[in-house]
Amino acid sequence: MIEKRTTQRHRVFKGGTITFEDSGIACTVRNMSAGGAAIDLDSPVTLPQWFTLSIACDNFVRNCRPVWRSDRRVGLAFVQ
Repeated sequence: MIEKRTTQRHRVFKGGTITFEDSGIACTVRNMSAGGAAIDLDSPVTLPQWFTLSIACDNFVRNCRPVWRSDRRVGLAFVQ
């Protein structure tokens, strides 16, 4: 596999929430970098093109878009 990330991701294990259209879905953030993250979902869910990732314990909120998916893991890119 060719690595396409511009910054190294760091392993984490934090509870998060993705929100869109007045709904929230719990997720587990598995790794993060300045430019994106990988999350695990409890069940396969269809995600929109844009949504918000929040990590309450870190007061972290970023707009995101999905860039890849493998079963219940989703790779996200943070957008400005």
